[in-house]
Amino acid sequence: MSTRHPERHTARLRLRQWSGADLDALAEMDADPEVMRYIGDGSPSTRERTVAALARMRAAWDERGYGLFAAEERATGELVGWAGLAVPAFLPEVMPAVEIGWRLRRRSWGRGYATEAAREVLAFAFGEAEADAQLERVVGISHVDNHASLRVMTKLGMTYDRTTRVPSHGQPVRVMAITWEEYRSSA
Repeated sequence: MSTRHPERHTARLRLRQWSGADLDALAEMDADPEVMRYIGDGSPSTRERTVAALARMRAAWDERGYGLFAAEERATGELVGWAGLAVPAFLPEVMPAVEIGWRLRRRSWGRGYATEAAREVLAFAFGEAEADAQLERVVGISHVDNHASLRVMTKLGMTYDRTTRVPSHGQPVRVMAITWEEYRSSA
């Protein structure tokens, strides 16, 4: 079990561990119908579900040696969303796998934060995670109509793997992937 809780910095973002003080901003983001449009079945989340999700996000680091970082603006300290790594158990056909993902508050869209944070997460995944957590391949999964996420995945050097449906709710998703070798050759 890992006890390492890394913090990362980009030009504009601090990627850090979660605290209880993040709950209000996270609950606001997860309750926004536009933010949640392409997540799961597209339904906004309740505060209670966000409380449970926050507990899971905090625990993932100890369980796996990687997880989701809280992403905040360095200049203001405002939580803009999250970016990180998770196990996509919701899509059994790609397992075993580790997924890179991100979610931003709507007022943070269109600023390049998702790409900036995701690049740092890939650097962590492919080179600077704890030795037992370093990865050989990372997937990205997005609803087929989520063109903004597809653009981010393409900027990361990810390539098409497959189009499929999530068994629990039937939403169509596109799976993209990048290997350690592909990442290293493009760096």
